[in-house]
Amino acid sequence: MNIETEKKIGNNIRKLRERAGLTQEMLAAKLQVNGCDITRSAVAKIEVGQRHVYPDEIILIKQILKAEYNEIFEL
Repeated sequence: MNIETEKKIGNNIRKLRERAGLTQEMLAAKLQVNGCDITRSAVAKIEVGQRHVYPDEIILIKQILKAEYNEIFEL
């Protein structure tokens, strides 16, 4: 993915996280409980497009944030 696409997806995840009323720390904790080895710092980097988001993380983020894939990937 190019950097602009990653930034947009990260921004979408941030908006969805905020809509769900979760902090980055809370989202990271929920991902960890579900088997993702991720830190709050990694969530922050995803949200600003500095880190790739992996397919297993996307699946869990979608479930945790009660979002649709099109909300995550909307460009």
